[in-house]
Amino acid sequence: MSFRIGHGVDIHRLEPGRKLILGGVEIPWEKGLLGHSDADVVCHALSNALLGAIGEGDIGRHFPDSDPRYKDASSIELLRRVMERVKARGFRVSNADVTILAERPKLTPYREAMQQRLAAVLAVNLSAVNIKATTGEKLGFVGREEGMMAEAVVLLEPELPSQSKTA
Repeated sequence: MSFRIGHGVDIHRLEPGRKLILGGVEIPWEKGLLGHSDADVVCHALSNALLGAIGEGDIGRHFPDSDPRYKDASSIELLRRVMERVKARGFRVSNADVTILAERPKLTPYREAMQQRLAAVLAVNLSAVNIKATTGEKLGFVGREEGMMAEAVVLLEPELPSQSKTA
């Protein structure tokens, strides 16, 4: 078994009156992301990266928006379920790198909380999860504050029997 790399992207529209959840953390703001679940673009991009690394499609395949069970679902919980699939395939996360594209609000005050939540779900040290944010420089749908986007890259490594929590 060898190392695996996965890349994921997610985009959601911003809507007034919705909660803004990023990386499993609620961020106070007048707008939130619109989606069937809580529309956490960070968790969705990470889930897509993980599923891609193990060759199992994307979150739409596993948690379709046509299924009422996932209406208003917590994306951090969906990420936990994706991690169960990663572990079942014999892998563990080596590291994850996430970029959030958002004009506003400023995300720096919430970066560490997101990093902690994600590290716990990914079962890695805090230093193995990198989160950064950038604006759209007033360009495109991000710059016009119509939506947010996240990209994620993960590296998976084989879980050796001696590293397994069940061994």
